[in-house]
Amino acid sequence: MNAFDILKQTYSTSQMVLTSYVSDLTSAELLTRPGEGCNHIAWQLGHLIVSEGSLLDSIIPGHSITLPEGFAENHSRENVASDDASQFATTEEYLALFAKLKDATFAAIDSLNVEDLDKPAPEHLAKMFPTLGSILVLVTTHPMMHVGQVVPVRRKLGKPIVI
Repeated sequence: MNAFDILKQTYSTSQMVLTSYVSDLTSAELLTRPGEGCNHIAWQLGHLIVSEGSLLDSIIPGHSITLPEGFAENHSRENVASDDASQFATTEEYLALFAKLKDATFAAIDSLNVEDLDKPAPEHLAKMFPTLGSILVLVTTHPMMHVGQVVPVRRKLGKPIVI
């Protein structure tokens, strides 16, 4: 296995866990918050999608996907308090966007050579993620930072344990 294979495997594992946790939730259930002051699952899914696209565009321009009109705004920090279902996507729409992003991210990874991983990150990301490679590690693991919040929602809703 090389670095690119590891990035793709990590990405696939993160997406498998996320998809396992949310694929049987209805669109209405995605609006459930895991606790007081927490963001609901729909917002978190959109945040992951917007973030991944933004990170891809910042390090490998032209490899992200086009999001539906208003999607980024509806999943912005300014909209975390909204419970208006019309501002959020369906479960199926989120999963379809994740599938498109996977293809885009893998194409971006495939466009690189090993030396590219050591290139400096854009200035706004460099303090925490100094290289292009470290940003790709973030892209591949970011969903795992959020899936723990889905488990309490699943328990609250009486959903089965999936992993």
